[in-house]
Amino acid sequence: MKTWTVAAALLLVSTYGLAQAEQTAPTARKSCDDLKAEIAKKLDAKGVKGYTLDIVEKDKDSDGKVVGTCEGGAKKIVYSKTSDSTKTATPGASKP
Repeated sequence: MKTWTVAAALLLVSTYGLAQAEQTAPTARKSCDDLKAEIAKKLDAKGVKGYTLDIVEKDKDSDGKVVGTCEGGAKKIVYSKTSDSTKTATPGASKP
């Protein structure tokens, strides 16, 4: 009886470990370009304007917020707001 209990416990533990590995593996090995496109799509869907997404090495300091990691954690995607000076002036508007 102990043999069956031990075998069932080992099977349960190994199945749980495999399930956890399958959940984390796809995001950890995602290419940076694919992840960057997914993040940009989500930001655009929310109506976010005036931002940049930069792919940098994981140990490089950068201004902005890290919003994802890619290529097995070797790189990160950094979100930064752009300045309001990039807005274009309305046509016909002039300063007196």
